[in-house]
Amino acid sequence: MIDAERFLSVVGRGDTPHHGDGGPSPDRSDAEETLDMCREAALRLLDAAARPSGALRGRLLDKGYDADTVDEVIARLTRVGLLDDRAYAESAVRYCVGRCMGRRGTVTELVRKGVDRGLAETVAAQAEQCGMFEESAWELGRRYARKTVGLETAVRRRRFWSAGGRKGHDPGVLRRVAEELLP
Repeated sequence: MIDAERFLSVVGRGDTPHHGDGGPSPDRSDAEETLDMCREAALRLLDAAARPSGALRGRLLDKGYDADTVDEVIARLTRVGLLDDRAYAESAVRYCVGRCMGRRGTVTELVRKGVDRGLAETVAAQAEQCGMFEESAWELGRRYARKTVGLETAVRRRRFWSAGGRKGHDPGVLRRVAEELLP
């Protein structure tokens, strides 16, 4: 969750105070009011759920804010550390691995959630170097080995291969796992 007081202290409350009637000060321009409203909308969206900048941008544009205002708000949120695409992508990779997804499936999921494809590929490559997707494939294999006990080997392997393919695993890894866990 985003701390509203921290957000306002860093992002700004606006330079001109409001009048007692609740209306904007006559000194404030419509652009400043729109920027403040967009900041508040962004804060509410980030408070509801972590998002990458691409998804936040889309949501704010859908709310009717113009692209320049949205880009300014996103740039400010990024500068002050309230929006961090890399941290979001790394967290999403861990989530995908927990769901036994492979590299291809993880990259697809990250892009679908609004992460830049280049960043998604970079974070997935780092996870692959750490062996996260290989371990994910082995866990998927163990699950299918338990679920399909008593079935014919061909059926067990077919079900495992189908699941591994849907989850975006590398065929070479799936082959090794199937040979060892589903004889």
